[in-house]
Amino acid sequence: MLDSYRTLGEPGSKEIVIKKSRFIGHGRPVSSEAEAVAFIEEIKKLHWHATHNCSAYVVGERDEFQKQSDDGEPSGTAGKPILEVIKHQGLKNVAIVVTRYYGGIMLGAGGLIRAYTDGAVAAIEAAGPITNMLHQEIIVEVDYTWYGKLENELHARGVLVGGVEFTDRVTLTCLPLAAEGERFMAWMTDFTQGQAVIVAGESRYVTSTSNASA
Repeated sequence: MLDSYRTLGEPGSKEIVIKKSRFIGHGRPVSSEAEAVAFIEEIKKLHWHATHNCSAYVVGERDEFQKQSDDGEPSGTAGKPILEVIKHQGLKNVAIVVTRYYGGIMLGAGGLIRAYTDGAVAAIEAAGPITNMLHQEIIVEVDYTWYGKLENELHARGVLVGGVEFTDRVTLTCLPLAAEGERFMAWMTDFTQGQAVIVAGESRYVTSTSNASA
């Protein structure tokens, strides 16, 4: 798994007007190629009366799945510019559709490339780029006498805490960066003087805010 990657935070759309043609950029985070294709079809059905619904997507940890469509525009003037915007911004697991309602003025090849580029940028701005960071779940079980001190130390170090469970002991789900997982466990053992029960859990992505090393 990647230590981090940029994607879109949520579905979003934004309209721009260029020489009387309406361009509506639609962006969405997707988890698979099938989901990307379904999103594109959804937009096509929603804007079935539009002149064109041009699209592109990039899916996979290593961008294994990429596709673009000019949807009737001159070859290379729509799908490729959209795809290039996705790649230039370093986004993964993203699908974008730029819908065009023709306004009666021809833009020419250069004008179309610029228009679909701007439409893709508008879609990304509307959906909001985010960075997902890979974190490691570390389950820490301690006596209540350790809880206050441990909570303060985790907060001071900027370590995310995914949850706290109170039973006969306190169980914290800590979320250090995955790359720091082993070092965090060693630090936790030392900090609690070996009195904590520490278990490594799953790795999962968390939207980045601020992170500090343990």
